[in-house]
Amino acid sequence: MESSIQETDFLVLGSGIAGLYYALHVADHGRVTIITKRDPAESSTRYAQGGIASVLDHERDSFESHVEDTLRVGAGLCKQEIVRLTVEEGPRHIRRLIELGVEFTRQPGDQAALDLGREGGHSHRRVVHATDFTGQEVERALLAAVARHPNCQLLDHHLAVDLLTTAAYGLPNACFGAYVLDARSGGVMTLLSRVVFLATGGAGKVYLYTSNPDVATGDGIAMAYRAGAAVANMEFYQFHPTLLYHPHAKSFLISEALRGEGGILRLPDGTDFMKGVHELGSLAPRDVVARTIDAELKRTGADCVYLDMTALPKELAPRRFPNIHEKCLALGIDMREQPIPVVPGAHYCCGGVVVDAQGRTTLRNLSAAGEVSCTGLHGACRLASNSLLEALVFAARAAAADLAAEPVRPATVRPWSSGNAVNSDEAVVVSQNWDEVRRAMWNYVGIVRSEKRLDRARRRIELIREEIREYYWNFLITSDLCELRNIALVAHLIIDSARRRKESR
Repeated sequence: MESSIQETDFLVLGSGIAGLYYALHVADHGRVTIITKRDPAESSTRYAQGGIASVLDHERDSFESHVEDTLRVGAGLCKQEIVRLTVEEGPRHIRRLIELGVEFTRQPGDQAALDLGREGGHSHRRVVHATDFTGQEVERALLAAVARHPNCQLLDHHLAVDLLTTAAYGLPNACFGAYVLDARSGGVMTLLSRVVFLATGGAGKVYLYTSNPDVATGDGIAMAYRAGAAVANMEFYQFHPTLLYHPHAKSFLISEALRGEGGILRLPDGTDFMKGVHELGSLAPRDVVARTIDAELKRTGADCVYLDMTALPKELAPRRFPNIHEKCLALGIDMREQPIPVVPGAHYCCGGVVVDAQGRTTLRNLSAAGEVSCTGLHGACRLASNSLLEALVFAARAAAADLAAEPVRPATVRPWSSGNAVNSDEAVVVSQNWDEVRRAMWNYVGIVRSEKRLDRARRRIELIREEIREYYWNFLITSDLCELRNIALVAHLIIDSARRRKESR
């Protein structure tokens, strides 16, 4: 099956906050094609409950304090100049979101003032939010703005398979588009572009237990690496301490903002186990809390720990956390009367495709922002609610830089060809390998690691990758096969990075 060749000016891979915000910045300067794997709203952004960290109350807070909090949580590996520019540019992007129609929660009795929350690792209240639907509200407003712009085209149920690079034609390496699979028809389009912007999000589905949606399969990281772009810090996978522990919850996140309002983590016997572990107690940085919970579960043999909100005012839950409150109630848990069962899960990729202060990767005409990228902001551990902030700042910076990009492409472009590949009647191979990758990563490359576990994981993942390579070249591609190929490569990168770092952060 051969593909059609189409052209655009700006090719955006991903429809979360980074991709949509970038698209809006470049849309006045050319045609923008946005590729998204499922429905347009289905992204990690949509599931971000907490909010966006930004210094908006200069009487009680300061840029310096936000910088210090970020550096402290990043365990000495943040790039200080990147932290500072991100923090200082944040407020204007919050204002821009409001102009685009995002309705953030206002203070009770003062609709002119934004309600600011506090989360783990923060020394002040600085998290702007839309109750606990922040990501969903931001996604709604940005999608509406993109839909209004005549230069923006959004192709849903499409998946980038690989980036097009001039190195494949014997030229100095640059990116000039992507092969794009139409998941509905099975056809593969050759899409040429002046520049490509990666906004594909994270890779939480590499682990068995994750807060991430099903689309988080590390596609952008894998494609960029295969194309020759630098990737860094993949060993720093952040585990969120509090996923709802319930057989019907399916990776439902219990926001850190609950602990910001006074929630206490307890063992099944009621012990406040974070007391004495860290000066912030249950509001300690995520890596500290996740490691402590992991140790307590192993020590006690318990299935979960509990987040206790019962001492707080009864009206707080439905007012401040309507989404979480309703979800828990539907599962028979009333957080006003009983503690919420929680466990850690893979949450955020602190590493990714290396970019500079303008969001440019090491591959010419390929830029990136959001969780797919490694800017140096997060270091070894991300400060809560800095993720959406980073996506906004670097999407805008990448857009400004990309307006000046000079397109590079070979004289003749080879369209996609399936060769002698045939339809597969063994989909079970894909699902089996997918399950093996995720279990191996959870068991051997989880919250606490050792050389022996990493070596075991490496051997298993390499065997699986060999099977995937054989399968990939013999059968017609599908979305599931592309995602499996990517997640296995990301697993390899995490393991390899972890084995190279001979220290714990």
